[in-house]
Amino acid sequence: MVKVAFFTNDLKNIDAHFGSGEQFAVYDVGAEGFSLSGVIPTGEERTEGRVEMLQHENVDIMYCVEIGPAAAAKVVNSKIFPIKYKEVVSIETELNKLQTMMATNPPPFIKKILEARG
Repeated sequence: MVKVAFFTNDLKNIDAHFGSGEQFAVYDVGAEGFSLSGVIPTGEERTEGRVEMLQHENVDIMYCVEIGPAAAAKVVNSKIFPIKYKEVVSIETELNKLQTMMATNPPPFIKKILEARG
């Protein structure tokens, strides 16, 4: 099982910037399925605060439409794997892809997360 955060404005799509998105949705994803763990409002928090919020939720992978290089470095240094899309993508589509990857042949970065989780 991995914890995944999606920066989202509408709770349906990955459509928010890491630095200005108003919330992120956290999901537990495994080979058998996925479930919503919670929706976390970001408030006025900026990079440091947002990274701390992700850490507090034990997030392993974070999706957004944009993230600056300094913020991405802070996310990576916190052992969270950032994934950036240039266009809006459905959260459900990504959840299904992740579930399929975990059930069939997880990529090395997911295997590493699963090993670290024990």
